[in-house]
Amino acid sequence: MEWDAWGLGEYRKQLSPQILGLLRAALGVDAEQAPPPSESDVTLRPSALTGAHREALAWLLGAENVHTDDATRLRRAGGKSTPDLLRRKSTDAQDAPDAVVTPASHDEVLALLQWCARTGVAVVPFGGGTSVVGGLDPIRGEFDVVLAVDLRRLDALVDLDPVSGIAVLQAGLTGPQAEELLGAHGFSLGHFPQSFQFATIGGFAATRSSGQASAGYGRFDDMVQRLRVATPSGSLDLGRGPASAAGPDLRELFVGSEGTFGVITEVAVRVHPVPETTAYRAWSFPDFATGAAALRTVVQTGAAPTVMRLSDEAETGLNLALAGDIGGDSPTAGCLAITTVEGTADHVRARSDEAWALLAAAGGTDLGDAPALAWEHGRFDAPYQRDALLNAGAIVETLETATVWSNLSDLRGAVTTALTESLAAQGTPPLVMCHISHTYATGASLYFTVVCAQAADPLTQWAAAKKAAGDAIVATGGTITHHHAVGRDHKPWMSAEIGELGATALRAVKDALDPSGILNPGKLIP
Repeated sequence: MEWDAWGLGEYRKQLSPQILGLLRAALGVDAEQAPPPSESDVTLRPSALTGAHREALAWLLGAENVHTDDATRLRRAGGKSTPDLLRRKSTDAQDAPDAVVTPASHDEVLALLQWCARTGVAVVPFGGGTSVVGGLDPIRGEFDVVLAVDLRRLDALVDLDPVSGIAVLQAGLTGPQAEELLGAHGFSLGHFPQSFQFATIGGFAATRSSGQASAGYGRFDDMVQRLRVATPSGSLDLGRGPASAAGPDLRELFVGSEGTFGVITEVAVRVHPVPETTAYRAWSFPDFATGAAALRTVVQTGAAPTVMRLSDEAETGLNLALAGDIGGDSPTAGCLAITTVEGTADHVRARSDEAWALLAAAGGTDLGDAPALAWEHGRFDAPYQRDALLNAGAIVETLETATVWSNLSDLRGAVTTALTESLAAQGTPPLVMCHISHTYATGASLYFTVVCAQAADPLTQWAAAKKAAGDAIVATGGTITHHHAVGRDHKPWMSAEIGELGATALRAVKDALDPSGILNPGKLIP
């Protein structure tokens, strides 16, 4: 990806004069921004890698797989959150890994970690670089040297069991690469988070990723059957059979571990045949509460479609303004819901008839398929819009949580109020939007998007708003993260999430698997 933005440069977006005018009038955003720095303006802290380190790494991995040039280091210096991109704009010396190494096998990863433990070199596992919670920050902690371990060379489909519907994928495969390899055999993983185009199989597992088709296929952790993990203390091959009563499920130590316990090198995942057909339907609800109740009815009935999401009034209005006329009878008010159903023709017909009848009976107005098709066409574009808004002088950032259905309205209100009051107090009143994108029988996720004018110090501005929102989430009974992971940014709330005894248990696991503490220092574990 670009060093200072999401994705590929050729897909960068420009805001229309109408949108710029709307931002100025509604939020006081100043579109007259100084030109962003070029890559040549960026200064990285000099690499602390010694000649002895380089020689040892070259012996382990080959000299061509050890990189210390600034361009490579800069692109592994963090993730793609709004604070990450704001920091990239600084001309002060920036932190970056001292080297980027690219092992090509599980055994090379294992040997590398054991050498790092002996030598006292910190390690940040690196997949697609899409973290938005500080999960890739090159924190040294007590170590003088930190490496980014880029897994891009672990990019094979190792095995496919078509009878059981299980594929073994190496951790460095990106979403599109995995779909291409599986598609050649008539299968699909069906995991499409917004980061799909760049994020990796290992990253999906290490962060408990949740894709846009989670209503139909579940979260990525639901798909995981087996894991192969390299740790400084040795290798682990976890998972046997579709279910087991052989004690606690040790896979759960690594699914969501964010590279703090080990490096995931292979993942066996549940796959399904490439869908024969897909049906699309959009709905309008008069308000968010009515729409949320409709989604709850569908999922609790067991009739959930493959994709089911609901935008609140603010998000519905802004998305329609950004997209222009998307056809159909889309309203300019109310709440827009998107549904898709995929599978065989008979399955799609039966499931869509049931789900859509329930949505209509719960107060939904059928808008046809055009808004849903438009959503699918642009579903990976939001980060590009975010970058264009940042360059125009806006703060645009997201955060997410989840709770039970009975608490959904209170949690949404508390987070919206916290964000609004914090940013308004700083002289930058925001637009706060929310949508539901992941549903369960007992509850749902809430995904917030915040837009406001940048203050003189936007990093401090957003940090205050983020703290207010995090405190509100904890106080109102939500989880501090539903699918973005913990990383560095959510770590302050982890003790409140799991309790002090839970934190002690995580530290004990860390001591057993990574006694030198080299793996992704400063992340996840309070």
